[in-house]
This record gives sequence, structure tokens and C-alpha cells, in this order.
Amino acid sequence: MTSAQVTTEGPAAARRHARKLAAGDRKAAFLLLLFTVIAIVWANSPWGATYDAFWDTEVQLSIGELDAHLTLHALVNDGLMAFFFFLVGLEVKREFTIGDLTDRSRAAVPVIAAVAGLVVPAVIFVMFNLGSGEAHAWGVVISTDTAFLLGALAIIGPKYPARLRTFLLTLAVVDDVGALAAIAVFYNNGIELVPLLLVGVLLVALALVRFLPAGRGPAYALLGFGLWLALFAAGVHPTLAGVAVALLIPVYSPRRMDVERVAELARAFRESPNSVYAREATRSLRNSISINERLQTEWTPYISFAVLPLFALANAGVRLDPTTLAQAAVSPLTWGVIAGLVVGKFIGIAGATALVQRFGLGRLAPGLGMPRIAGGAALSGIGFTISLFIIELAIADEAAQDLARVGVLAASVIAFLLGWAVFAVADRVRPPELIGAKLVRPVDVERDHFRGRPDAPLTIVEYGDFECPFCSRATGSIDLVIEHFGDDVRWVFRHLPLEMMHPHAREAAQAAEAAGLQGRFLDLALAMFANQDRLATDDLFAYARDLGLDMDRFAADLRSPSVIRRVEDDVLDAELMDLHSTPTFFVGERRHKGPWDSVTLIRALELERQRLADVGTRPNDGLTQSRSMDGTVPGSPEEVDGRST
Repeated sequence: MTSAQVTTEGPAAARRHARKLAAGDRKAAFLLLLFTVIAIVWANSPWGATYDAFWDTEVQLSIGELDAHLTLHALVNDGLMAFFFFLVGLEVKREFTIGDLTDRSRAAVPVIAAVAGLVVPAVIFVMFNLGSGEAHAWGVVISTDTAFLLGALAIIGPKYPARLRTFLLTLAVVDDVGALAAIAVFYNNGIELVPLLLVGVLLVALALVRFLPAGRGPAYALLGFGLWLALFAAGVHPTLAGVAVALLIPVYSPRRMDVERVAELARAFRESPNSVYAREATRSLRNSISINERLQTEWTPYISFAVLPLFALANAGVRLDPTTLAQAAVSPLTWGVIAGLVVGKFIGIAGATALVQRFGLGRLAPGLGMPRIAGGAALSGIGFTISLFIIELAIADEAAQDLARVGVLAASVIAFLLGWAVFAVADRVRPPELIGAKLVRPVDVERDHFRGRPDAPLTIVEYGDFECPFCSRATGSIDLVIEHFGDDVRWVFRHLPLEMMHPHAREAAQAAEAAGLQGRFLDLALAMFANQDRLATDDLFAYARDLGLDMDRFAADLRSPSVIRRVEDDVLDAELMDLHSTPTFFVGERRHKGPWDSVTLIRALELERQRLADVGTRPNDGLTQSRSMDGTVPGSPEEVDGRST
């Protein structure tokens, strides 16, 4: 096997994963669109009367003396959609607990943009409808349809969409929180006190379920159903039961003790296969992943490919007869919906993002400039699912409901076309970052791990993998480069774990970051390079213990959201630059082509020094007091003693 074959499997695996995500988004969006079209065709066909007749079919639910009558339409909107909101709640809980929203600096831009994307559309809608009597229906225009949004992004397929997709997902989570709050506060049916007290009792019971030794799943299901009934009786929309249950379900990263327990039981089963070990190993394996993540994985296909298409079929049957279209053409309700979703979302999200950057309240990830944000903001005007849902709650008149639905459908089509146009024009006028030719993210001595003097005039950046043998050899080359240039060069290391061929590379990268939080990044990195065939979890902990690290802190940091994001940032940078192999070097900001032996690297750095002398400039990376690879402050006694180099 050639080195090229070895080193390209990791990025290829990442690209396959990205394509799989995009394919799933496209399928979900296509199915939602298909059922929307079926509903519209059905409602406008010669058999259109059967559409309403079918969804008005009564369903009777009886439990003892409790007797509930629902239509099929209400069963979908009030019952099945509770599962959709349950999934939304799981995602919200995860993002705020261990996801992107745990990092305030990372979350600031999409969170502020999402809030603006809620407020601006509502204001525009109200301006259109001040005299129409429908101004209270502003909730129709505040929410973006996440499934259609991600599906549209996958269909348009801008290059390297990973960071934009993450930005839009974060935005969508905050957007969903706002929409759910609006439903609970502004679109309830009048509050009944006694059932509301029962809701409080059930919420306390749900919060205590996590302490049960067993049977937590059935307990959540039973109490969740009781909460649905109590909310229904209290006058609050019962679908919010799904959100409430989800927010009370714990979420956590896999704990080392749980993973080790799984390994012990699997080993015992392998040595002595029996039903007891099999049952215990299965239970331990399941419990090592939080119930939040298990439910998201298991339920997402059912929500995406069953619940949402059924919802579209039950709610998108707008009669597009000449009379309705003529009324919609001059209706402030219809135009308020269109303007709120298309114009309001675009101005709110793109404008807020620009202002946040302008005033330094947050920063966008590398490669995620305003043209990309503008395209995502345009697509955010696709407000399908929750918009149609709120129409039922906010507007009583059926004719007015149809006018609002026409607005939602028109806005969704316009937003998709506008987003496509923005991406096409932006990529033509200002193409995405030149692929691989230039370092996409300049060196930041506050963030990057480096060896050498922080303000050295020469810089060499390596994207590497602790399990890659070529990276290990390149480390020796770097030693000679630093010996040659002395204080005039700094070496910066960034992560590019090639997980397909190097299954331990990602965890090794996280271990190095965890050690870096205790000032020992380079020490652990060298230990892992010296033992590349022994990088299992136990090995990483052994090396950390040998270095005298605080093991409790190391174990907690290893799988912490901040460490995971830190490695993922480097990986996404590498994807944006289309890096295919490790090690990959950048001399200054330019990608190094050819061998990485010390003589070649020294020659490349000499040419870079000559180039800098010719133009009379030096790299500007916003140098402030910072820490080098072992965590020491440059110029401190520890560095003078030689520890950082």
C-alpha cells in the first residue's frame, strides 16, 4: 500500500460522511415536498371535497371513563407533532449541554442572528397587517423549517458546506426555542389552573426519573403521555409536552468508566458466552450513550420520513382556485407572510451577523464569510412546518387560513430560489477560499500550539495525525529546521486525524488537547509519536499518568465539548483547503509542495525569508501575551530553561 493510499482514506471518509448527511437531508426534503404537492393536487382535484372530509374523520380515544374525540387532522397536529417537538427538544437540550451552544463565543453570532431572525419578520408582518385584523398572527413568520432548510442546502450544494450547515443548525435550534415559546405564551387556549398544577407535578416527576435504577424509558413514556393530557386540559397546546419531556432527559458525553465497563463485559462474554453476560453487556453498551443521543438517532428517521410528510399532507392542502389566488394577490395577510419570511429573515439574519462582526461581539469560522451567510439567510425564509402549524392556532377564519398558507408556500419557493441565486452570484463574484493554496486560518498564538518564539519572523504549520508514521518522521525534520533557524522560526501543529486508516487518531488528538489544558501538549504528542502502535484509550491514560497529569481533569477534558470542537475546527479547516494527506505543511501562509525532509523545508523557509525581505512585511497574527506548547508564557523562566523548545 502506498503512502498516498494510506493518507487519503481519512479525508475520503469525512467526505463520505458529509455526502451521507447531505443525501439524508435531500431525501427528507424531497419526501416533504412530495407530500406537499400531493396535498395541493388532492385539494384542487375533482375529488377535492374528500380532502377535508378525510382529515375531519373523527377518532375516539377511550381510557376507562376518559373519552376523547379527535379528528384525524387534530391527531396529526396535536398528537404526532408532539414527537416532532420532542425531537426538537432533544436537539435543543444537547446543543445547550454538550454542543456548540455551550461555547458563548462560538454561539454568539448564530444566536444573535437567530433572535434578529425572529423579531424582524414579526415586525414586518405586523406592519403589513395593522389594519387587517390579523396582526396577532405574527407567529406564522418567525420560524424556519429545519428539514427544508438543510434539504435545500444539500440540493444547491455549495462547496464545503460543513461550517455553514453547523451555523444554520445552531441558528435553527435558537429559532425553534423562540417559536416554541411563542406557541406556549401567545397561542394557548386560555389557562386552566387545576390541570396546570398537575402539569407542575408531572414535570417534577419527570425530572426525578433519571434517578430510577431501571425502567426509565417506560417511565418517561407514561409520564409524558400524562403531561400531554394535562397540557391539553390546561389550555396549553399539548405538543409542548414533547419539548418538556425532552428538556428533562439527561444528556452527557460517554464516560470513561462506562466505556471500560462495556469492554470488561464484552471480554467476559467472549471468554464465557452466556445469556447473563450478553444481557449485561447489551445494557451496559446502551447505557454508555446518553438516552438523549440514543433517542435522536433512533427517532430521527421516523420523524423525517413519516411524521413530517404526514403533517404536510394534512396541512398543505390549499385550494389554489382563481378566487383564492386573486384574493391572495391583494391580501395584506398573504403579502405580510411573504415579506416577513423572505425579506425579514434575510435582513434579520444577514444584518445581525454583519453588525455582530462589525462590533466585535463574535466571529465567524474561517471560510464562512458574509456571502455564505447571506445565502443561508435567504434559505431561512423557508418557513413551512411550524408556520403551517401556527396558522391553525393563530387564525380562526378558514378563508384567511388559506390566504396565509398561500403566503407560506410562495415564500418557501421564493426563499429557495433567492438562496440559490445568492450562492451562485457570490461564488462567481467572490469564489470560496482558494483550495489548498493558502492557509485558511492565520496562526493565532492565543489558540495554536507552537514550538519556538511566538513572534518569530518565519512560520511553518503542520497538519498532522499522531498515528501517521510519516508525521512521526517529519517531527525529526522539524527538529533540524528549528536547530538551523533558532529563534527565527516557529513550528505550529494542527490536527488532521485520518480515521479510516488510523482508528485511534481522533482520540489521540483529543488527548493531546486535554494535555495541553495542563500545559503538556508537546510532551504527550512526543509520547504518542514514539508509540504509534499503542494509542488505545488505556495507552493514552498511561502516557498522561507518566507525565504526572491530573488524571481526573484529563479524563473530563478528553471528551469535553471544548476539546472536541478544538479538534473539529482543525479538521474543518483541512476540509476547506481540501487537504488529502498527512503531514501537510504550510510555509508562512503558502502550502508547501514536495518532500518534507529538513533540507527541503529549510530551503523553503529561506525563500520565504527572502520574499518577506523583498516586500518588507512580516506576518501579523495579533500577537499578545500567550502560551507555547507546554503552556508557559513566552519569556518566562520556564521557557528560558528550555522547557518550551
